[in-house]
Amino acid sequence: MRVIGLGGLLDDAACALAVNGSIVAAVEQKKIARRHNPGSLPQEAIDATLAIAKLNPSQIDAVAIARPLSTSPESLLSLRVKQIFPNARLQILDHQTAHAASAYYASGFSKSTVLTLDRAGDLRCAARWHASDGLLELEQESYFPDSLGDLYGRVTEFLGFVSRADEHKVQWLSASGDSRFTELFESILGFRPNGWPSLNRAYFDRDRIGGGGFSANFYKALGLADAEAPPASLKADIAAGLQRAIENCALTMAGSSENICLAGGVAFNALLVRAFEASGRFQKVYVQPAAGNSGTAIGAAYAASSSPRVALSSLALGPAYNDEEIKKVLENCKLSPKFLLTIDELIRSALKELSEHRILAWFQDRMEFGPRALGNRSILASPLDPYATENLNSFIKHREGFRKFAASVPAEFAGQYFESSANARNLASVATVLPEHRERFAPALLGADGIRLHVVHEEENPLFHKLLVAAGTATGLPVLYNTSFNLFGDALVCSPRDAVRSFYSSGIDVLYVGQFLLRK
Repeated sequence: MRVIGLGGLLDDAACALAVNGSIVAAVEQKKIARRHNPGSLPQEAIDATLAIAKLNPSQIDAVAIARPLSTSPESLLSLRVKQIFPNARLQILDHQTAHAASAYYASGFSKSTVLTLDRAGDLRCAARWHASDGLLELEQESYFPDSLGDLYGRVTEFLGFVSRADEHKVQWLSASGDSRFTELFESILGFRPNGWPSLNRAYFDRDRIGGGGFSANFYKALGLADAEAPPASLKADIAAGLQRAIENCALTMAGSSENICLAGGVAFNALLVRAFEASGRFQKVYVQPAAGNSGTAIGAAYAASSSPRVALSSLALGPAYNDEEIKKVLENCKLSPKFLLTIDELIRSALKELSEHRILAWFQDRMEFGPRALGNRSILASPLDPYATENLNSFIKHREGFRKFAASVPAEFAGQYFESSANARNLASVATVLPEHRERFAPALLGADGIRLHVVHEEENPLFHKLLVAAGTATGLPVLYNTSFNLFGDALVCSPRDAVRSFYSSGIDVLYVGQFLLRK
């Protein structure tokens, strides 16, 4: 049973392939092609996905597409699908169902509550499901504009960021704020201890353009003059009030259950995931790591599969490039790299560069699906470098100082330094640094003790795991700072050509692409 899933067609288009209930490949259009026409089929992502699995379109049994579909008549999209996949049946899924399927089937849980939260979806902005023995049953739903995601986007714009792009900045900014505005945002949400949100429209003004569209009531509640821009001194506290109100509301919406699965764009919020884990209400919490619209491609592929679904074991689902393919790109770019003959030589070389406080780009194996780098398309630095976080933020990523980097650690050593959850495997939550190590990781801390943590398992990423273990042997600290290999708002690099372009457009010191080494 071979099923193609397509999702995010209006913005974050992606293609996923399930074979006998297991996701074997998934590619986002903006990574593979660096562009996407809203509402069109992600042809390059489809081609790449089929190439990974060594299949041709006639071998596909079903194509499942998550709504919303297209800006053009849906019949044209259906015709195009039939032209590409002549032997496949077509199935259309609503947006929240695709989100729910992406989380439940990926989790491996037999029974769970599934909560999906996003901005608008296809009119529904939230839904709760009871999942058991492979079946999803809708329990409750919420419709736009009673949307947690929409409020988060409005406050993002109010704080001077870009709505539907910079919500993650507000999340990290909130880590340094206090709770003085939590009750205000609970009031805006219409928070009730046993109810779902019903946003108080008195805080919004539909005739106001910009600044989130808030009314005079909102400015007054913040202690500001009407339409006054928030001062820098208040921004972290406003972000913190929003964050905690969203957490309280989402926990109420989840109800009670042994297990909980989370998906939808709001589930990208790692602090929200930590709130679920720390609540004590659930034995297991699973968040779909590609929680946004691109992840609905995975949900669609799962949902349309008639085979028993297999839990998602890795996000390394994209293309890989062998040495000959890499060599051709480097030669075409008129570069003269050094070829490292063995894996051990590769590891030794990387450790030497890190010990001299250089920042590395690490391009290996299959590209990750989703926005987070998990050791295959990463920028790496040593936590022993006192200027590592400053250099990463100021000279490479060109971003705000309050945005912290992940610390990657081998699974067998994680408990010596951190308290973390299973979601740290995919960088989807926030961990706690043990008291005796907090000073060591101070530049990367969120508040007093939190850290973005990536726990690396040998069976999932043997090369990156080997590098981390070797770093521990060499320095006594098996940890490296890890951030995504992308620049200036671009998507994560996919191909060797992308890697070379980003390397020479940045302040990165060294590039390892496969077993080739490039220095500036």
